[in-house]
Amino acid sequence: MSSNPIPLEDGYTAEFDKVSKSVWYNIIEQFPDTNIYQTWAYDAIRCGEDSISHFILRKADKIVAAAQARIALLPSLGLGAAYVRWGPLLCQEGSQNADSVVFRMAIRALRNEYVCRRGLILRIFPIMYERNSNSDDSNLHLSTLLTEGYAPTPEESSQRTLLLDIRPPIEEIRKNLKQKWRNCLNKAERNQLEVIEGTEDIMFADFIGLYRELLKRKEFKEPNDINKFRLIQRALPGGFKMGLFLCRTNGQSSAGAICTAIGETGVYLFGATNDQGMKNKGSYLLQWKAIQWMKKNGCRYYNLNGINPIANPGSYHFKSGISGKSGKDIKYLGRFDCYSGAISASFVRIANLVLPFLKNAKRYIGN
Repeated sequence: MSSNPIPLEDGYTAEFDKVSKSVWYNIIEQFPDTNIYQTWAYDAIRCGEDSISHFILRKADKIVAAAQARIALLPSLGLGAAYVRWGPLLCQEGSQNADSVVFRMAIRALRNEYVCRRGLILRIFPIMYERNSNSDDSNLHLSTLLTEGYAPTPEESSQRTLLLDIRPPIEEIRKNLKQKWRNCLNKAERNQLEVIEGTEDIMFADFIGLYRELLKRKEFKEPNDINKFRLIQRALPGGFKMGLFLCRTNGQSSAGAICTAIGETGVYLFGATNDQGMKNKGSYLLQWKAIQWMKKNGCRYYNLNGINPIANPGSYHFKSGISGKSGKDIKYLGRFDCYSGAISASFVRIANLVLPFLKNAKRYIGN
């Protein structure tokens, strides 16, 4: 594909880096697929305010798509990159064809700006699922990405998650939990555990202690810097803050969970438990409380945010119990790269090798 910009269809216009922080939050709260990874605070805390960029797509006077990109510069390699995680956000136009056009115009505008005009590698991770091999919508979105000059990220395996429909009455959701999981929930409730819910910083500090203990017990490396999420929580406006859930026995925390309830899909971010929590089954009670909290906040689905039955069977077993009879084991459509003809595929492969080592730097691209 040519490295020159391709005009948008009549009626569509794109804007870049023209919104303030408060305006950005006002915009993204209108989208059903909005999520924590598209909040201003998420990337500003992780890589700095000067390393984020914001895109708005309008159809006439209506905003129909938006995306926050993280900008990474690797001058030693002569490369730069823009990364959009769980975006672009899309309005729901009322029909599959209308939604498809908005998606096409959004990824075209992103390519025009970051690849053609700024000379960057563009990587996007749309919050779209394969659902199944015959899914019409996933095939349509994949075809759109390919025809607009995007290609699947090399050597990346498909990521899976569990998606639970939480629209039914709470009694029905409980009935559909796996029997063994429901038994553990019943046991936790009989233990008369104290559950604390909130968004306060002091709860985050308590959770971090549990989280560190969990990592030590399982001999896991910390996948995400939990302290960064504590800072993100401080920076998020009220309606976007993460929900924290702590289970206490005799005043001591034994289990914790952190979730979001932004847009129509709640997301499980972190869970932790100590030896006491393993015995009293507090994590089961916290998940049940989190589902009720998400429903109260208007969520329709619960994304358990990643499973790997081989690498982490314990977590998979726990999450699959929540998913139960009504949840779906689905694959994300994946990450996709777009770059101009001036950037060779070999440079992209080099960047893929180097980028994972830059996670402690101010400007990086990755998860």
